[in-house]
Amino acid sequence: MRQLFYFGWEQAKSCVFPLVIFLSLGLTQVVSVPGLARYDLIFLICIAAQALMLVSRMETMDELKVIGVFHLIGLALELYKVHMGSWSYPEEAVTKVYGVPLYSGFMYASVASYMCQAWRRLNLHLTHWPPTWSVMLLSAAIYFNFYTHHFIYDVRWILKILTLFVFLRTMVFFTVRSSTYKMPLSLAFVLIGFFIWVAENIVTFLGGWSYPHQQSGWDIVHLGKISSWLLLVIVSFLIVAILKHLKTAQRP
Repeated sequence: MRQLFYFGWEQAKSCVFPLVIFLSLGLTQVVSVPGLARYDLIFLICIAAQALMLVSRMETMDELKVIGVFHLIGLALELYKVHMGSWSYPEEAVTKVYGVPLYSGFMYASVASYMCQAWRRLNLHLTHWPPTWSVMLLSAAIYFNFYTHHFIYDVRWILKILTLFVFLRTMVFFTVRSSTYKMPLSLAFVLIGFFIWVAENIVTFLGGWSYPHQQSGWDIVHLGKISSWLLLVIVSFLIVAILKHLKTAQRP
């Protein structure tokens, strides 16, 4: 139980940036700044949080670069999905481009922030990592399927089976205090995807965004979205892992 407590504490510290987003979504529901739209206020809070994390050395410059990449990747996906009617942001804001508030990219970046923080705090390392080229191809296929499934067959289940095959032998090791534990990487993907789905329910309840079936009132996010988050988690983890692998390879 003591180990579980310390594991939970390290996980909580890794979730600082996601927690900031949760709090800003909840706080701006009841508190407003005259002359400043809610989405604009959330965007400014996210910027300030990132700056404070960097100045306080809670986050490194390399981690900030990774988060910036995810912000752009997420924002591109948001622009496309909102255009296709998958979900919407009903409120007005200055920092809103083609129906998408700029703070939305930080929600994707928060996943990367968690992964970078957890990787460092729990001293993650992987065994039986597949060839990097196959990981990059798999990441690209998963990401672009989010775009192409609107026009051609949705191959997400094929991609999931392929992921299991590619990472069949891959184990992730993590350290809590002085003890090291391991689990299959595929299981880690499922667990993170599930908890992000839980978080998504909270965010939609707080008005972060709305799915079509939530337009007349909040309702639970479809269970099928766990599948989408699972794939996004895989892409996020693989990009972070590739960058970590390349960074390690550059060291003398």
